[in-house]
Amino acid sequence: TPGRMWPGCGGSNIVEDDLYCQPQRVCVDCGSVVSEGVLASEPVVGPVVTYSRTTAVAKKPCLQRVKAMCRILMVHREIEQLSQTYYNKAYQHESFLKVSLQKKEVLAGCCVLVSCRLLNWPITMATILCLINADPTLVGEVYQEMIKVLWWSPYLILFLFFSGRYKISSLHLPEEFAENSKDLTRCAVALVELAADSWIVTGRKPVPIIMAAVYLAWQSLRPTKQRLKTSLEKFCQIAKVNKYRPAVKRIAEIKEALCKLGKEIPWVREAVTPDNVVQHVEDILQHRYALLRRAMRTHQDALQEGRKAEQTPNSSSVKQCEPNEEGRNDVELNWGKRVLFAPPCVIRAKRRRVEQPELQDVTGDEEISDSEIDSYIRTPQEARDFALTQKISVPNNFLKHFLETTM
Repeated sequence: TPGRMWPGCGGSNIVEDDLYCQPQRVCVDCGSVVSEGVLASEPVVGPVVTYSRTTAVAKKPCLQRVKAMCRILMVHREIEQLSQTYYNKAYQHESFLKVSLQKKEVLAGCCVLVSCRLLNWPITMATILCLINADPTLVGEVYQEMIKVLWWSPYLILFLFFSGRYKISSLHLPEEFAENSKDLTRCAVALVELAADSWIVTGRKPVPIIMAAVYLAWQSLRPTKQRLKTSLEKFCQIAKVNKYRPAVKRIAEIKEALCKLGKEIPWVREAVTPDNVVQHVEDILQHRYALLRRAMRTHQDALQEGRKAEQTPNSSSVKQCEPNEEGRNDVELNWGKRVLFAPPCVIRAKRRRVEQPELQDVTGDEEISDSEIDSYIRTPQEARDFALTQKISVPNNFLKHFLETTM
């Protein structure tokens, strides 16, 4: 820091240190940690610097903190770049423009936390609290506000971050497999938003969902026989990306949601199935909000008709009342079966383990009931059968004598 001197040793070689993300100044000559108030200022004569250049870094004072935290956590470069992108996106929002410097530092930590979680890097909130040395309540408030402000920006930014890896342009593939990156991005983003509206994204890792959206968008933009027959594994080989196994399940779930909306398209006469729903993706995405409202209304009407049918007394329904009682209890317990879309953890809820009674130790002093005693006493018929078997069996002495005489 030119123009400033540390009175302790008289040295002027003072540098900024980002250790543990704390703004500190250290004297290189003696190694002492100095503060702003004890530096002796001296007149500095230097070149003329414009105002815009002097305030360019001050506009984002915590961007260096993002880099410092990523270096301390030793994350890979993708997480560092993604954290900086999130911070730049959130900092430009009006919710974080006129806030204190402490909140901006907390925002930097929250951006690092979101990036690590999206890219499956093991990190906890406690680690971020140690790095930024902030109040847990404040960190929680800033984190919730950041998620509310960005909403789908983390997924969309992550999609744009990974979409560049898919080599499916005309420069890399022939015409029947190549696709325009802008059209592919537009369609894939709409599929991810539809997956969010239908609870498919909840609690899931983002990368397989992005891969499933890109694959379905690539098929729907030009639904030829070659593309429809192309499996996910072959698509990943063509696009030169690694295949994620959960992407196969995400494709099936997105197709199921598309089928529920595709059945409500009035001009489609044929039955919409997972095999042909890709051909109707463009129409579904274009009118997805209207189709979603119509599908939910149809589902509610079907539920009401089913309830009315249950309330009407019939002889057949009375006979079938007992076997259907267990299924009705399952529906009442799992509310996900009563709605059109529900979180995956509700639809496929894990069965709770039934606590079995603990086995008591048998000491031999327990009381024996009369019925148990009677079970051990032979009946007259059992006594006659047992005596008959004894007479039929060969005595051991006779067998021994027979063997001695024959030998």
